[in-house]
Amino acid sequence: MHTMWKGTISFGLVNIPVKMHAATENKDIKLRQLHKKCKTPIKYEKTCPNCDEAVKNEDIVKAYEYAQNKFVILDDEELEALKKEQEGKAVEIIDFVKLEEIDPIYFEKSYYLSPNEGGAKAYALLRAALMDTGKIGIAKMMIRSKEQLAVIRVYKDAIVVETIHYPDEVRAVDEVPNVPSKEAVGKKELDTAKLLVDQLTTEFEPEKYKDDYRTALMELIETKKNNEEVEVGGETKTKPDNVINLMDALQESLNRAKDEKPKTKPKKKTTSKKTIKTTAKKKKVTS
Repeated sequence: MHTMWKGTISFGLVNIPVKMHAATENKDIKLRQLHKKCKTPIKYEKTCPNCDEAVKNEDIVKAYEYAQNKFVILDDEELEALKKEQEGKAVEIIDFVKLEEIDPIYFEKSYYLSPNEGGAKAYALLRAALMDTGKIGIAKMMIRSKEQLAVIRVYKDAIVVETIHYPDEVRAVDEVPNVPSKEAVGKKELDTAKLLVDQLTTEFEPEKYKDDYRTALMELIETKKNNEEVEVGGETKTKPDNVINLMDALQESLNRAKDEKPKTKPKKKTTSKKTIKTTAKKKKVTS
């Protein structure tokens, strides 16, 4: 597994040398854009609209636009110095909190941590402390030129870093348009909806969820690659109608959920050994 960062995690005076590895990977299928006429990949060039000429990488500088068309130029040396100043610091766990206190909207990306040379014992200590207390650590760390707020927790046997958004990066929910405030909900609809939730409730098994679109796209690519005939179309789901009778929709959903749920086999009645012995004794007495 590729190491993307090396550093030190600390809590109190305990320092743990660690390596960081990406815990997830993007499996989106990337499609190239080709010239329809000759099937050549399209080339993208950086151009200056003012000078009307192509611009090389060495002729590009970074800047911050503080007002419209007004910029502060930032040198690469200045940015690199700031980056190194932050990267040199140990990742210190600032606080310990409960995981359920953090809403999932804050979570961004996951990374695995493995102990670097000489860090196995301290790594195991932090892991055990987090598991026994049921707490997670809150820390700050530099990842790819950005200071990230992060959660440090245990996933199975590994310590995981979860980068989380700062509060000012989460948009205010009251800015979301057309959210009903307190709509009156009928008791009958609510009871049926809760019954439907109960009917569809199960244990979370991540393995059963698949990316159907990606699978179908790869099948199409393989078919075309092998010059096989492509069948266009197939079974498509009908678009839901927005104008519906809510109660009818709930009841129909409930009926379908009941039909699709696997039926559990009734348990066979078993006679205990104690019952068998008692019956045998009674037969002996009456004989």
